[in-house]
Amino acid sequence: MVYRYDFLVIGSGIAGMSFALKVAKHGRVAIVAKNSLEDANTYYAQGGIASVTNPWDNFEKHIADTLDAGAGLCDVEVVEKVVREAPAQISELIRWGVDFDKDDKGNFDLHREGGHSEFRILHHKDSTGVEIQVSLIEAIRKHPNIDVLDNHFAIEVLTQHHLGQVVTRHTSGIECYGAYILNQETNEIDTFLARVTMMATGGIGCIYQTTTNPLVATGDGIAMVARAKGEIKGMEFVQFHPTALYHPGARPSFLITEAMRGYGGILKRLDGEEFMYKYDERGSLAPRDIVARAIDTEMKEKGFDHLFLDVTHKDPAETKRHFPTIYEKCLSYGIDITKDMIPVAPAAHYLCGGIMVNGDGETSISRLYANGECACTGLHGANRLASNSLIEAVVFADAAAKHAIPLFRHYPFQEDIPLWNAEGVTSPEEMVLITQSYREVGQIMSSYVGIVRSDLRLRRALDRLDILFRETENLFQRSVVSRDICELRNVIKVGYMVIKQAMARKESRGLHYTVDYPDSNPDSVL
Repeated sequence: MVYRYDFLVIGSGIAGMSFALKVAKHGRVAIVAKNSLEDANTYYAQGGIASVTNPWDNFEKHIADTLDAGAGLCDVEVVEKVVREAPAQISELIRWGVDFDKDDKGNFDLHREGGHSEFRILHHKDSTGVEIQVSLIEAIRKHPNIDVLDNHFAIEVLTQHHLGQVVTRHTSGIECYGAYILNQETNEIDTFLARVTMMATGGIGCIYQTTTNPLVATGDGIAMVARAKGEIKGMEFVQFHPTALYHPGARPSFLITEAMRGYGGILKRLDGEEFMYKYDERGSLAPRDIVARAIDTEMKEKGFDHLFLDVTHKDPAETKRHFPTIYEKCLSYGIDITKDMIPVAPAAHYLCGGIMVNGDGETSISRLYANGECACTGLHGANRLASNSLIEAVVFADAAAKHAIPLFRHYPFQEDIPLWNAEGVTSPEEMVLITQSYREVGQIMSSYVGIVRSDLRLRRALDRLDILFRETENLFQRSVVSRDICELRNVIKVGYMVIKQAMARKESRGLHYTVDYPDSNPDSVL
């Protein structure tokens, strides 16, 4: 089947849904969700969304905190744009139905997280992502111009390549005409033609064995755009959340929000001793990259599987009120966080790089935009400041919408795109290969491309991934296309880019730390 939409949105988190809501009154919109609208990284965001909303805070402080966390690689213009436009986009979220917690006086009940100099994190208890996701879904499903396609999986973005033209990364004027999309209910691959396409597929956490991301986070959008010869950068900057709940075998790992450290939580060794001041004068409130490396170092030096986060010194009633989800989750494992310290360990959490976009959210491919975690705007630099990602997504959804709305009617549908060739054979043996190869990617990335890296580790990872790449591409060419084989292709492609861009950065900066180049290079760029 061939479908035609003015706007095709691939991804169902805050980045895709906020863009859809902003453009829907101007044209027909399709939102493609790999599972359902609820299954997105946004849903798992506990801490909150950063914005200057109180009189003792100001834009300059938020800008300075973001630049400091970004370790010198932030795009200053982008930082200023996001910070200054944040309050207006918070108002937009509220108009869409998002309910942020307030105090007895009616003011926002603000949290403070690591790297922030002020209390500026708006939240809904400790389940802010759920509140945002559910509110936007309600607005989306009510909108007459938006079609929601649950259980649809995007395979490839459509470009001149599909018209038989040779397209390389140096080809000028590459255009996106939509995407081939697998309907997982019928197993048919449909052609979706679009005037404008928005890539909003979220992160890459599932390329690692341990991640806080949902299992849909396989880097699909980044892999698709890379195969279409779009520009990708900053892939070496993978943020590991320092405090995921340690529970062996859990996938995804349950996140212990950074707001808990802002609330007064203290990181401790298994003997109960505090250790963070050995690494940073801010102690447990240091930025995530510093905290994650410190925990990784302590665990490896002492042979620990985990450390502790301690909030037992805080008022129990207050802890339960601020963190009801965390309290109940830990209690289900026999841990009463008002009395017991929380076992924690780092887990892959957020990608600061991705599909390169400009200030309007445009990729290097015409008619294709990217937003959210799959995009690299320059806001985060070498390390994301806590709770900046959700507000980035809404600000750039607004920028992309304002750029696309005056242009989209001038873009014709490319009617010459051929239908997908669905020939192929899949055997039980091939499914075993897919499953085992996917698991092997996680083992390779976690063992050699984690928080601390080296040239030897990266080369070993590249060699092993190259074998999997060749096997998988051969398998893809002769198999019936499925979500499983496509996700495997994507995690291999994304893992390869993380490794290659890590190898190219001959310094340690932000989230990228290598024992071979422990110092930073003052001339480096993102």
